[in-house]
Amino acid sequence: IARAADYSLKNNVPLMIISKSGGARMMEAALSLMQLAKTSVKLAQLADAKIPYISLCTDPTTGGTTASFAMLGDINISEPGALIGFAGPRVVKDTTGQDLPEGFQTSEFLLEHGFLDFITLRKELKNKVNQYLDLILNMPI
Repeated sequence: IARAADYSLKNNVPLMIISKSGGARMMEAALSLMQLAKTSVKLAQLADAKIPYISLCTDPTTGGTTASFAMLGDINISEPGALIGFAGPRVVKDTTGQDLPEGFQTSEFLLEHGFLDFITLRKELKNKVNQYLDLILNMPI
């Protein structure tokens, strides 16, 4: 991810990351935290250079992936019905003792609550991303 961001910086091209991951395992904790910081710094460098970063969350996008780069996009996108969250529904319920709202960790719930910019099918992805890039880069549509 850091090398992809470096490439985007060097070539002044937008970066798009497609996430489909449960994140790092607990036994990788220290390494995972260092990677989280490293990727977050690289994405901040893209922001400073005004180079767009697009995050596409597919099913599932959970754990450290969600806690770091998956939700830091200038544009955050998902596919319909994708599971997106930090911990799985069972873990959240066991930890909080609360029943989660219906559809709590779905892309539709996250869109409704402002965590995603839009949801799209893969066949429409290219046109939607190009339209958003034109808008945020102030280019003619």
